[in-house]
Amino acid sequence: MEPEEKNPESRYGDPRKFDPTFKGPIYNRGCTDILCCILFMLALLGYFAVGILAWSQGDPRKVIYPTDSKGQFCGQVGSPLEKKPLLFYFNILKCASPLVLLELQCPTTQICVERCPDKFMTLVKALGNKDDVGNKTTFTDDGGKSINATDLLEASKKSNVVVEARAVAMRIFEDYTQSWHWILLGLVIAMLVSLIFVLLLRFLAGVMVWVMIFMVVLVIGYGIFHCYMQYASLKGIAGSDVTIRDLGLLTDFSVYLQIQQTWLAFMIILCIVEVVIILLLIFLRKRLRIAIALIKEASKAIGHVMSSLFYPLLTFALLSLVIAYWAITAVFLSTSNEPVYKVSNTTECMYSTNTCNPETFNSSNITTECPGAECLFAFYGGETLYHKYLILFQFYNLFLFFWCANFVTALGQVTLAGAFASYYWAFKKPDDIPAFPIFNSLGRALRYHTGSLAFGSLILAIVQIIRVILEYLDQKLKGAQNKCAKFLLSCLKCCFWCLEKFIKFLNRNAYIMVAIYGKNFCTSAKDAFFLLMRNIIRVAVLDKVTDFLLFLGKLLIVGIVGICSFFFFTGKIKMVEVAAPSLNYYWVPILTVVIGAYLIAHGFFSVYAMCVDTLFLCFLEDLERNDGTADRPYFMPERLLSILKKSNEGGKTVD
Repeated sequence: MEPEEKNPESRYGDPRKFDPTFKGPIYNRGCTDILCCILFMLALLGYFAVGILAWSQGDPRKVIYPTDSKGQFCGQVGSPLEKKPLLFYFNILKCASPLVLLELQCPTTQICVERCPDKFMTLVKALGNKDDVGNKTTFTDDGGKSINATDLLEASKKSNVVVEARAVAMRIFEDYTQSWHWILLGLVIAMLVSLIFVLLLRFLAGVMVWVMIFMVVLVIGYGIFHCYMQYASLKGIAGSDVTIRDLGLLTDFSVYLQIQQTWLAFMIILCIVEVVIILLLIFLRKRLRIAIALIKEASKAIGHVMSSLFYPLLTFALLSLVIAYWAITAVFLSTSNEPVYKVSNTTECMYSTNTCNPETFNSSNITTECPGAECLFAFYGGETLYHKYLILFQFYNLFLFFWCANFVTALGQVTLAGAFASYYWAFKKPDDIPAFPIFNSLGRALRYHTGSLAFGSLILAIVQIIRVILEYLDQKLKGAQNKCAKFLLSCLKCCFWCLEKFIKFLNRNAYIMVAIYGKNFCTSAKDAFFLLMRNIIRVAVLDKVTDFLLFLGKLLIVGIVGICSFFFFTGKIKMVEVAAPSLNYYWVPILTVVIGAYLIAHGFFSVYAMCVDTLFLCFLEDLERNDGTADRPYFMPERLLSILKKSNEGGKTVD
């Protein structure tokens, strides 16, 4: 019989030992993960090289102007398509494919037309009334053959409806031109509400958390009530009992709001959310006290480090730069393809399938040796070495985008973590807090830990690019009937999704340890993971409760701004001498304001979340390092000590 393990937690490392010299983030540190730093710099140089190559080969006019499947510009003066300025997509729903991110080309036939179709119907109705469809409308496919409307519908069986994409896009654009100033006003209001909310948390954290909980429950409750009233008001109205499935996909989305099933679905979803929130509050009520204490301490920390609230602006600017470079490079890469023409002949010909130039084909000897041969469009791509590896350049562009975006996020996390750790380990606050904690922490991160940030970002980027490859394979194999392959692919996608979430969680805590101790990424990740595993109960409950409360804060801000924008744009409330703009789809500005409000609230609360996570790890280390004696006093505030039923000898407490 094996001896009983004395310390069952030893497999997760030993608890932190008391160190009288430890006073927070270590200043005497060295550079970490230098090899990864060099690799990151070389990768960036390669990224710039790919960008220069793409800019020299690409033609962004193919994105700006309508281009058919052959690469011809619609409506170009002097071309056969001069009188066909518009582009028609046979199945625009295929443009939602993830492949568009890599190739920036919609995988459906596109032809130039003189005017857009003015009749639209579901495929089922069209096939049932072929005589009504007739042969009035004809188009030309890639091979130059005439296609009538009936044949077009037959070829589009995979799509349930023909979507009037251009008309919808134009209506949405018109709505933005009519409401853009109101949208900006809504976003400014969202920013002010978020700032006021954060400032109130600084002084009234406990009260604000409970008010926030009550308001979220109340806002969702009102949403349920409003959906029920709309559902009841449509009862008995002709056509309101039509199902969403019967309607199919329509370009006029307001039609969906005129049927009962839509409001019933909204009401059911809100009821489920309401019940889940209430049950969580009931079962986690005992943990709420500690979570609120942590939020109070986070509010106090942010109050002493107010510059942290403005740091997300730097992150936003850097991410915008990364996204812009990726998007521009992707556009130039995707537009560097060229139309490829090959010799086509009905009889035997030695030049058959050879590449040809349609401009010089008639004067070549091919027409002499192969009578009846034609130079026809084959595909849109290219046969040079550059074009053969074009898809690899696109993957490299996307991979470096992930790596750089993750690096910017990591830089923000380690910067905020270093500043908030300086606050926690200052025994006398604010006297012991170093001057300019954000700038000091940012300087340490860039000077010593660029390699560690690049290492963690690289791991995450590899997982993300694998997920993209799996999506790419999934789209390419959609026509395959092998159910085993589909099942395996689905399992892999699920596993890598979970792995990405876990790595993000681990990286976040590893960066906190990097900011505090200045060790390399692997050591910091191991120390953070072991620390969390030694306190798994607190992590599983307490840390997630604080995340839940912060999420409720974002939900409240979005709910307030969303409800106000809904009442304004639908004309249910009217301001003095100010009327809501006339819109085609009132959901366009509402949805824009809601998404923008969430991003703004997320920017403010991301600082809170990072602060809470940093204080939480410091709190766990404080419990392991110290015991409350005169020589080893706790650094945690009095409110946390009282909740945990701990105290410092002699009543010595942290300011």
